[in-house]
Amino acid sequence: MYLMCEKCQLLRHYVEKKLDDQTTMNFWVANSRRSNKPALVMLHGYGGNSKWQFIHQVGSLSQSFYLYIPDLLFFGKSYTNRLERTEVFQAKCVAEGLKRLGVERFAVYSISYGGYVAYWLAEMYPELVEKVVVVSCGVGMTEEQKREQINKVGSNALNLLVPESAHDLRLLVNLTMHKPGPSKWVPDIFLHGFINVTYKQHRKEKLELAEHLLRKKADIDLPILTQETLIIWGDKDDVFPVYLAYQLQRQLGPKSKVEIIKDTGHAVNMDSPISLNALITSFVLGYS
Repeated sequence: MYLMCEKCQLLRHYVEKKLDDQTTMNFWVANSRRSNKPALVMLHGYGGNSKWQFIHQVGSLSQSFYLYIPDLLFFGKSYTNRLERTEVFQAKCVAEGLKRLGVERFAVYSISYGGYVAYWLAEMYPELVEKVVVVSCGVGMTEEQKREQINKVGSNALNLLVPESAHDLRLLVNLTMHKPGPSKWVPDIFLHGFINVTYKQHRKEKLELAEHLLRKKADIDLPILTQETLIIWGDKDDVFPVYLAYQLQRQLGPKSKVEIIKDTGHAVNMDSPISLNALITSFVLGYS
């Protein structure tokens, strides 16, 4: 199978890891590990599976890292028959899958929903996670802040996270991307096709994941990570305001730092992938 990037076509294959008799998580990995590159785990957000969310990053990051890219539960071919819908359960599944792949130590890069998963992955498995990159993630929000952001989005927040129509998908793209994207001119028929491929399967479970995230109480006693953490934000983020980046930095303390990318919205991976890739590479390899 092939994972496309902007300048190259990188041979990848899906590795299916059956974690127990009810749960399977799939990973994109290279065909063979023939180098001493450090391992980097990439955790996608809610806008779809990893195969397209990291389309502008795999080519660049694979030059410096051996990549492990899971589809989180109910995205791509990953699923569970269990009733857990928490980021903690997602993190446990990612950790178990990586252990079964023989990954002993790794850095993790995460964006949006993936940031919640990465946070708990780092907190629960400090012996595995060396460094953390969190991009555009609302972890650490207070109840008041969460209500304020939900009210800004409106009563259709769930429909935006799991769009069912071309109209909802366009709203989602406009909300998350600052720079103009193709959704404004792509015909509805193509958007419907994308929705069928990306959102139709496990729609009920995706909605349950989103509902848990929106309805759960704020983590008042959010644990402080022991790893060095890089927090990256777009200065035009309309989903999670940029002040949340500095709020998370204050929570984490001196082992964390913030980088703000100008003229960039929530979807930093789409708006400014070159700047994002450079920041991730420099931080994880210890150049900054």
